[in-house]
Amino acid sequence: MADTYILGIESSCDETSAAVVRSGEQVISNVVLSQIATHQPYGGVVPELASREHLRNIVPVVRKALADSGHSFESVDAVAVTQGPGLAGALLVGISYAKTLAWAMEKPLLAVNHLEGHIHAVLLEERQKGNHELRFPVLALVVSGGHTHLYLAELRDTIWTYKNIGHTRDDAAGEAFDKVAKLLGLGYPGGPVIDRLAKHGNREAVKFSTPQLKHRDRKDHGKPEPDTPRFDFSYSGIKTAVLRWVEINNMQPLVEERRKALAEIAKPSVEDFLKVTDRRTLDLVASFQNAVVEDLTEKTLAAAREYRVQTLLVSGGVAANSRLRERFVERATEEGVPVYFPSLRLSTDNAAMIAAAAYPKFLAGQFADEELSAEASFPLG
Repeated sequence: MADTYILGIESSCDETSAAVVRSGEQVISNVVLSQIATHQPYGGVVPELASREHLRNIVPVVRKALADSGHSFESVDAVAVTQGPGLAGALLVGISYAKTLAWAMEKPLLAVNHLEGHIHAVLLEERQKGNHELRFPVLALVVSGGHTHLYLAELRDTIWTYKNIGHTRDDAAGEAFDKVAKLLGLGYPGGPVIDRLAKHGNREAVKFSTPQLKHRDRKDHGKPEPDTPRFDFSYSGIKTAVLRWVEINNMQPLVEERRKALAEIAKPSVEDFLKVTDRRTLDLVASFQNAVVEDLTEKTLAAAREYRVQTLLVSGGVAANSRLRERFVERATEEGVPVYFPSLRLSTDNAAMIAAAAYPKFLAGQFADEELSAEASFPLG
């Protein structure tokens, strides 16, 4: 079969990205332009600013991805774009550009679910390593700033299908990391900072618990009872527990001092953070991270046992967390289930994963039409 080169475009949140991927298994180029500096003063992503930055960046980012790959608009075989989920305005920038480009160049247009893209980030790199055979059933955990989902994945002919067996009832895991970091005066994005600082604290110092959800999600009231067990998550409670710990231990003055000190440094290093972070805060950060990681690993492994899973995939921005990777490898090894992660560069949002996820759709002729629009809440499966 002839090689297929797909130009992928990703603009679901605060990264503008474009990539060229060959036949779903080789990254030819992958350009990611982050907006962290734009949103950092606000402690989180501002949707209107994200849309504006995508508008400013999408043309040069796509041109660079093509230049880096040695391809042109004419030489790629199709254009793939994230349809959702994500910020509506941000998604519309990518979709409008991709639709116009596909129409002008008379190329097929492929719409991709962002969550499926994260799963294919793992599959893409495993194919690059020569691992073309996965043992089924496959269980995929997608864990990021906006999502915490568990999917049973199957490959039917060339198309991947997904069944959701768990999701967060409130905050996503990555969202909880960011909110706790903001609460403690550690800046944005919080996940990487907490990961680095947790290595210097005692993760057993503060005993946090995560809820064992027995009741149905209130959003599912009125729907038929599910025919299979669910494994849902909840992280708003632990975020509130951190806030209470700060209040009870009168840590707010130290938080404000830390926030002011770090605001004076453009790009603080780990040493800069450590200089302004006391022992109690380091222990608090380590304990918080440990509680979230244990909840993610134990619920995922419980689901793997329930569904007799043969392969685990863990992807999304939080999959870059070093303690999460360490713990998943330990626990999956104990359970005798292989676990795969994307590389750190493909853990966060990127267009290579979108182009890779689009390849099976290209083979099946599942092309989008001119009516394609953004789906801010776009379920997978």
